[in-house]
Amino acid sequence: MTIQENFPLKNYNTFGVNVSAKYFAEVSSVEELVEILKNDNTSTLPLLFLGGGSNILFTKDFDGLVIQLHLKGISEEILDENHVLVKAKAGENWHKFVQFCLTKNYGGLENLSLIPGNVGTSPMQNIGAYGTEIKDTFVSCKVLNLENLEVEVFDKEKCRFGYRDSIFKQEGKGKYVILEVAFKLTSKNHTVRTDYGAIKSELEKLSIANPTIQEVSKAVINIRQSKLPDPKVIGNAGSFFKNPTIPLEQFLKVQKKFPEMPNYPNGNWVKVPAGWLIEQCGWKGKQIGNVASHELQALVIVNKTGNASGKEIYEFSTMIIDSVKDKFGIELEREVNII
Repeated sequence: MTIQENFPLKNYNTFGVNVSAKYFAEVSSVEELVEILKNDNTSTLPLLFLGGGSNILFTKDFDGLVIQLHLKGISEEILDENHVLVKAKAGENWHKFVQFCLTKNYGGLENLSLIPGNVGTSPMQNIGAYGTEIKDTFVSCKVLNLENLEVEVFDKEKCRFGYRDSIFKQEGKGKYVILEVAFKLTSKNHTVRTDYGAIKSELEKLSIANPTIQEVSKAVINIRQSKLPDPKVIGNAGSFFKNPTIPLEQFLKVQKKFPEMPNYPNGNWVKVPAGWLIEQCGWKGKQIGNVASHELQALVIVNKTGNASGKEIYEFSTMIIDSVKDKFGIELEREVNII
């Protein structure tokens, strides 16, 4: 294990922002992680843990220690005739992990196919797509307490999952690092979710009436590839903003002015698609300098020229937030972590 100085992070964040870390290290075991955290030369430095770098925007160089978690490994435990407990280390690529589960015919994660990032960051924001969230199959995660350097186990209740939210983004932020995540998946009688978004119509295109979990995954992959740019081709972090959830009373007022606004009611709250709001404000495909809103999905901000700074991207996102607030009275919240 080597600690490197003035380390370039351009290839370690999916926006491709050209910044550097004062110190950088890659760890492959919990023992290595504890060792580096006890190091007298680094123990007082600001810390940043990197997974796949897919949900982060660097607006400046990081004046501290960046640790990339390269913890690898997947294990399986049969629970009963229809359920299996699958554990994955934090450094496993999320999409590859989902595909591993599908090759074993383990169901529950298929709607989360092709989401960028690593397994370790999935509970942090309770990643979700097409009617499914991490919390639906999550059992527990092992974490390292950064105060006492002891390993603890967080169950679902302790994680306090919300919409793109968890304890790790709230009062637990900066206090723990996730080492491993455990999921309870089905092995035989799967519950197939095709009722959200465009999955049903995509399956119809494929002439599939009774889809398997593998076919649902294929449909999700097709949809995502048709709408979302590949970070390897053009820098981005996927959905930049959360879909806002507003009080019913506020929604009814806005709806009077914009009756065509898509909406997803939930009791006294209504979720509104951020992409639609942004598009209505004229941002879809719009470019300012090195930054643009993607031409197929307004929710995605891209490093259009490959030369954008994090500051440029952040300022572009602020302009979007301001214009949506002016037009609809709805304030968007960034989903991406800003450093």
